[in-house]
Amino acid sequence: MTVQVSVIATSSLGDRSYLATDGRVAVVVDPQRDIDRVVYLAGEKGVRITHVVETHMHNDYVSGGLQLARLTGAEYLVAAADSVTFHRTPVSDGDVVDVSDALRLRVVGTPGHTFHHLSYVLDEAGDGDGWVPVGVFTGGSLLFGTTGRTDLLGQQHAHELAQHQHASAQRLADLLPDGTQVWPTHGFGSFCSASQADAPESTIGREKQANPVFRLAADRFVTETLAGLDAYPAYYAHMGVANAAGPAPVDLTPINRADADELRRRIAAGEWVVDLRHRRAYASAHLAGTVGLGLDGPMSTWLGWLIDWGTPITLLAETPQQVAAAQRELVRIGIDRPAAQSSGDPEDWATDRSDLRELSVADFAALAAAQAGDTPVGLPDPHVVLDVRMTNEWTAGHIDGAVHIPLPDLPKRLRDVPAGTVWVHCGSGYRATAAASLLANTGREVVLIDDMFGRAEQAGVRMAPTS
Repeated sequence: MTVQVSVIATSSLGDRSYLATDGRVAVVVDPQRDIDRVVYLAGEKGVRITHVVETHMHNDYVSGGLQLARLTGAEYLVAAADSVTFHRTPVSDGDVVDVSDALRLRVVGTPGHTFHHLSYVLDEAGDGDGWVPVGVFTGGSLLFGTTGRTDLLGQQHAHELAQHQHASAQRLADLLPDGTQVWPTHGFGSFCSASQADAPESTIGREKQANPVFRLAADRFVTETLAGLDAYPAYYAHMGVANAAGPAPVDLTPINRADADELRRRIAAGEWVVDLRHRRAYASAHLAGTVGLGLDGPMSTWLGWLIDWGTPITLLAETPQQVAAAQRELVRIGIDRPAAQSSGDPEDWATDRSDLRELSVADFAALAAAQAGDTPVGLPDPHVVLDVRMTNEWTAGHIDGAVHIPLPDLPKRLRDVPAGTVWVHCGSGYRATAAASLLANTGREVVLIDDMFGRAEQAGVRMAPTS
């Protein structure tokens, strides 16, 4: 096989981009905005990027496609039916794009995730005069064990798009041999996916066996898909607009450094000052008024979802390299220049020690003991157990008597949390840390449950009966 396809993963957003090459020229599919990763990979392989393609107008990140095409002189393939304000090569269902004498792309209309969604079949030249399909770049259409969600353009279109999604999957299955590789953009944690990928790689044949879109009749697929959709990040509202307008190049130069006095002023002004350290470090000591969102999790997704869009953001981390990594994550969702940054330790960020706070930390075994009237020494009794997981997670199982407020709703619902000491949990401790910091910043006494929810029942926590 002549063609080589490299995955460029953006795990923090749950997406993949691709670079496909015949050893001389390359096609890039659905690039993220920080295109230096793609340029480096092409240089490492010694290939020239001649084509950049978009499967659809992305809702979960700002595309780097336009800038990559301008930088490399590549053709920029975008659906002809998408309304954009920049020059591109418009493509439609049935078009064939010759990449080289060894590679070509066939454009297949696969509406469902969006109305104008395209997939691209990658063919390589066979031994004779024919072409052999190697794989298909499916974007937000056919994913590993699932499909892209259909409600991102509004609930009024979700049913119709789900019908399209089912038909599009059938079309790909009819068009391509079972051995054809499937290369989706979404499904690895992105909220653009109806559910998460069930495998690290796949083929058309495997999907025909494992994917509900092939196992269910159209009506049932539509019903089950729509019923399973949970909320998606609020910042998605800004991504499609930015992509249609043509995103500007990124600026990843260092951010202005803030001293302790400036940090205090920014917090007092109601700005977001985000502590990027691991939640255990945050709990041990942090600057009062900050929000804990560690770089070890999907920081940009939750930060972009929680803030009021346009609110100034300041980043705190142990090292300048961690600040730079966070800055890179944020440009992918259109937060281009944080207001300020500082690296070091909490003592460096405080004007005096009275500005520092701690969070009490527990596990589910401690909660079980507290429920039994034997709260561990050093921890306050739980008056409220707050579950900040998403609705689908709550519905699948939750703690008896817990209060449910999904993390994205919490900033506007802090007053809905009942009085008393709050023990807060999520699925792992990551989201609970953000929630605990938001509550503590209002003066509430909080205990962070830093534990996997799957261990709760085994630890003896009383669970609510399942229906």
